[in-house]
Amino acid sequence: MPELPEVEVSRQGLLPYLPGKTVRAATVRTPRLRHEIPPELPRLLSGRALAGIARRGKYLVFDFGGGWLILHLGMSGSLRLVAPETPPQKHDHVDLDFGDTVLRLRDPRRFGVLAWTEAAPETHPLLAVLGIEPLSPEFDGRWLHAALHRRSAPVKPVLMDGHLLVGVGNIYASESLFRAGISPLRAANRIAAGRCDRLAEAVRETLADSIAAGGSSVRDYVHSDGGAGCFQLSCAVYDRDGAPCPACGTPVRCTRQAGRSTYWCPRCQR
Repeated sequence: MPELPEVEVSRQGLLPYLPGKTVRAATVRTPRLRHEIPPELPRLLSGRALAGIARRGKYLVFDFGGGWLILHLGMSGSLRLVAPETPPQKHDHVDLDFGDTVLRLRDPRRFGVLAWTEAAPETHPLLAVLGIEPLSPEFDGRWLHAALHRRSAPVKPVLMDGHLLVGVGNIYASESLFRAGISPLRAANRIAAGRCDRLAEAVRETLADSIAAGGSSVRDYVHSDGGAGCFQLSCAVYDRDGAPCPACGTPVRCTRQAGRSTYWCPRCQR
């Protein structure tokens, strides 16, 4: 699933090309993804100029001046900029035609979301329930310690709870905990304030490094130009079960937490 870094890379890849341009036509080839696509969407978008593109957690928010298109890429979605004459393929479900280029949504599993709102986007039910942004100034060790203090569950699933902290998916939670030297099995409310400082720093560093590397391409995710991210190639523990820890040589372990694979070094992470 595209996580915060992949969504941010997608946003940054579109910014040089789309804001300021007007949608000539919108084409919707399927009635629904995860939810129904508003049937009036082509009419609502046609003739509107795109003022900007923001990100909230794993959602992209396209500002059309008095109306906002909210997009989630789901499990397998990606956005491409293609030439107007490029024929759609099987899983190309939505096109926004900006004249000289077309923004195309591809989603093989059809688990993405497209929603439209004319109210403030932060009040939309999809966004109103989201937690703090880990790259925002408000996110620091003090905030994290106070948030974890209320949770007795293992720290890794807590970090991945989007109602608390947005965008820290499976790869980034595992890598952040490794960088901070904290076991993913440790109870969240048993992490001292000083270690929360380091964990908050590690989360920010891990996400920033992934954005700089173009995100992680482990399944379907690609950039808007079709290129792949490469952060997964530098992972210390994620998807390295049995491989030597890059810091101490101890074999990396893997277990299941909340239905997801967790990777960690039993020697470096306590």
